[in-house]
Amino acid sequence: MTHRDSAQRTLQTEIKGLQAALEQLDEQFDKAAEHLLACQGKVVVAGMGKSGLIAQKIAATLASTGTPAFFLHPSEALHGDLGMISPLDVVLLLSYSGETEELLRMLAYVQERGHVTISMTGDPGSTLAKKTLLHLNTSVPEEACPLALAPTASTTAMLAVGDALAVALMEARDFRSEDFARFHPGGSLGYKLLTTVGEVMRTEALPFVPIDIEPSDLLIRMSEGKLGLAIIGTPNHVEGLITDGDLRRGMVKYGGLAKLDIRGMMTPDPIVVHAKEKIGKVEQLMRQKKITAVLVEEENAIVGVFQLF
Repeated sequence: MTHRDSAQRTLQTEIKGLQAALEQLDEQFDKAAEHLLACQGKVVVAGMGKSGLIAQKIAATLASTGTPAFFLHPSEALHGDLGMISPLDVVLLLSYSGETEELLRMLAYVQERGHVTISMTGDPGSTLAKKTLLHLNTSVPEEACPLALAPTASTTAMLAVGDALAVALMEARDFRSEDFARFHPGGSLGYKLLTTVGEVMRTEALPFVPIDIEPSDLLIRMSEGKLGLAIIGTPNHVEGLITDGDLRRGMVKYGGLAKLDIRGMMTPDPIVVHAKEKIGKVEQLMRQKKITAVLVEEENAIVGVFQLF
């Protein structure tokens, strides 16, 4: 067996696990989502070992998509951190066996205080599954581990069901990119969601040229502009856009610089976006249109150029 054969078998096994998770979704999932949606506190997500790592990811995904949540390590909870749980919190407990001692002890505490409890296990008949208010079945046919020891397909299924919960809550809340941006102000993601093209567009010495410009003068203006393009027209009346690529193709088509046909080479009615549009939205548009530059307008005049690098 090659390494690739092993990888294919692993992925196929995990796909079967995800298919099982899909088929096991029932009204318990709907009820769990409703309780999480109605939660006036936070969602406390707990798990031990590999399930604990999945619990951390689920808590992080919920928190970043509009559902306040945090991860609580069961052992730490039993040694003082139970005080982090507030009266209005909902508790989500992850254990594939459903028999993890620390989680069962934690469960006893939160049930005594009347918290809504939801479990995610691979055994609907387990102690944890039976004692929580709601249970999400994440059992899988088999683990991808050849020894059937290392959690693989089972943790993938848990993670996927956690993602499904987060997405269901996002949709129920009509959570939008603007909301997402508020939770992700740093890094490239926050930059694209919060920054407008008007804040980063090129505005100096924009290369506006008349439609009847001489080809040699067009080449000079494009070089001076250092944008790899020229705007045919004026800020208040744009007739077209011509790029250095158009220029190269035109020289081949028309047989040299002197014979260039500006009207035949340019892109009429180029795409124009408003200066207040967010970078992420504009970049998505540009990729769809397969272009690398757009004109930016404000108060019905072209005031800049935004380029995708």
